[in-house]
Amino acid sequence: MTSFWTGKRVRLRGIEPDDWTAFMRFAADEERLGALLRPPRSAEHFRAWAKEQAAAKSDGDCFQLAIEAVDTGEVVGGVGSYHADTRSGWFEYGVTIGADHWRKGYAAEAAVLLLRYMFAERRFHKCAARVFAHNEASLALQRRLGFVEEGRLRDQVFIAGRHHDLVMMGILADEFAQRHSLSER
Repeated sequence: MTSFWTGKRVRLRGIEPDDWTAFMRFAADEERLGALLRPPRSAEHFRAWAKEQAAAKSDGDCFQLAIEAVDTGEVVGGVGSYHADTRSGWFEYGVTIGADHWRKGYAAEAAVLLLRYMFAERRFHKCAARVFAHNEASLALQRRLGFVEEGRLRDQVFIAGRHHDLVMMGILADEFAQRHSLSER
């Protein structure tokens, strides 16, 4: 039997200290493509962040994982759950894939693995995702996964000299179950 965290293309695993270079590349991709602009961060910043992530205690509901390609063992992205509200039964998730690895199905498979865990094992009722309105690829991914647009925050984010809308998307556990198996097989 394979791990719950392994799909056909990707394996989700904890972030290791040596993963810092991959996450530094992902941050550079986000900036270059206009997805997010931050002040420059040093290599030491990414080393310290990865070391901190590797040693972080998981509370079971909010965590970040590395996405590793099954065929090469290379770290191709990251996925995580954030802002979990156990009382109301919802959480947010995010996924990022390095530009060199786009359009290979990694993001969708990683998202399904994470959502399956949060809905089937942690018993959450709803997942939310925030997507920049100009990020058509991410909007399309969320729709393919079964997310629906629940709202739009106009001019909510300021990136590269312009305001952009932020699209709020959501999927309920039963909607997820209708599209994707809740068990690993």
